[in-house]
Amino acid sequence: MKENKMSITINAVSENIPVVRVAVTSFISNLEITLDELMEIKTAVSEALTNAIEHGYTKYSGDNPVVILNAKFTSDEEDHVEIEVIDYGVGIEDIELATTPAYTSKPELEHAGMGFTIMESFMDEIIIDSEKDSGTKITLKKKLRNKKSKMS
Repeated sequence: MKENKMSITINAVSENIPVVRVAVTSFISNLEITLDELMEIKTAVSEALTNAIEHGYTKYSGDNPVVILNAKFTSDEEDHVEIEVIDYGVGIEDIELATTPAYTSKPELEHAGMGFTIMESFMDEIIIDSEKDSGTKITLKKKLRNKKSKMS
């Protein structure tokens, strides 16, 4: 089995989202990946980062809040991409409610309420681990349609 990993820590500001999108795109671009898969992963990562920044740190009182992205590619019988987006903010009190389509804790934001729905539609699996006042880790998993990458 082949494996490759990367990790990025950013300040929790929305201006850093495009930087991480480019990094993730570069990281997975050497895989045998379709353009659709690439766009789906980039979009899901953007949604997870946006949630971490806009919702995770709503009431954050510490200095310099950060978001960590860990990405991993594995190739065995099939190629898999797994991405974790981690914040140390307020956490999600009710995950079931938060993942309900069109639900938002910030109705004043015009784009709010579809983040988890978009992530779920583009990825094979989403795991949400969250603890009140300790943060949230969203794990995004996708199996690529092509069997083996160039890294094999």
